[in-house]
Amino acid sequence: MHRAACGRKPVTLMCGLILITVTAVRAAETKHPNAATTDKHRADWMSKGSFGLMVHYLISPVGNSPAEKTADFNRTVDAFDVPGFVRQFSSTGADWLIFTIGQNTGYYNSPNSFLDAKLPGHTSHRDLVGEIATQLKSSGKRFIAYMPAELAAPADLHEAFGWRADDPKQAAFQPNYQAFVRAFSLQYGSNCDGWWFDGCYEWPVFPSKYLDFAGYIAAARAGNPNAITAFNDGAFCTGKVKPVTPLEDYHPGEIHTLVDGQVALGWWQNNPKPYLPDSRFVDGVQWHGLLPVDSTFCGPALPDQHYDDATLVKLLRAVKSVGGAMTFNLPIGIGGAMPETSVAQMQRVSKAIVAPAAGNEP
Repeated sequence: MHRAACGRKPVTLMCGLILITVTAVRAAETKHPNAATTDKHRADWMSKGSFGLMVHYLISPVGNSPAEKTADFNRTVDAFDVPGFVRQFSSTGADWLIFTIGQNTGYYNSPNSFLDAKLPGHTSHRDLVGEIATQLKSSGKRFIAYMPAELAAPADLHEAFGWRADDPKQAAFQPNYQAFVRAFSLQYGSNCDGWWFDGCYEWPVFPSKYLDFAGYIAAARAGNPNAITAFNDGAFCTGKVKPVTPLEDYHPGEIHTLVDGQVALGWWQNNPKPYLPDSRFVDGVQWHGLLPVDSTFCGPALPDQHYDDATLVKLLRAVKSVGGAMTFNLPIGIGGAMPETSVAQMQRVSKAIVAPAAGNEP
């Protein structure tokens, strides 16, 4: 499971409409999964862009009661310096950002009409995600929202969403959670250009073969029909190159580390092989890699990953040469600042890839 901390220490008609929408998406996507063989693909902008950045801004609030935790959560989110964060992001030359609405802390960085009606206190009063998405859009950048597709969260959230540990198909949970995603999507509208869904694993608790991908896609595109989607099943770190579903627009691309300057394919199997894409698409899905830089997705099992400029530039050029895309995951502090050293490296990488390739990498 994709895990990364933000750096804080213990700190009737509507149903019919949703059904019609889901059915329409399923029919259209089944006939033509994502238009990879046509002139236009939803993820064209990702293929043509420089690279993306991702940050995991996840808060585990402190307090002796639910009310105290909610208050602490809101104080933390209210203190996030959006202008400063956007300035840092813009300075890197990145073209898109993947930002966490929430993961499995039980708290979400944006209000939500579905959850707020069922269980108040688990979303922020401030629409932090919406603010960031809006500012990026105004500057010509793209925004992708991160959400898990499963629910490893407290019992009260399980009850609110209808999560049942003994139901591998999560028949009650999935439509409720899709309504949750749909509310976010309608709230963000065209300012949200994509979604990155985590936790789509082939495991007993919530096997991806039962995941209603078309339903999630319909919910994610409620506010923007052009939004791209990815579903993470562990991706390259598990040794899998093929996407979990041909319905997704871009590969989630989770990478844990590099070997010989290339993707360490199958790191979880303890026998990683160096791997690079040889084409833009895999089963019609845009190739995309997500690499932690000065951070990690594996906690103590794999310390923060650091690379020199030459390694990152060479990797990025190789991926872009076949039409692929890369996102680098950077750390983020509780106030919304990324480390200056990490930002500076991204600035150097950005400058290097727009310059003609030389005999000696930077």
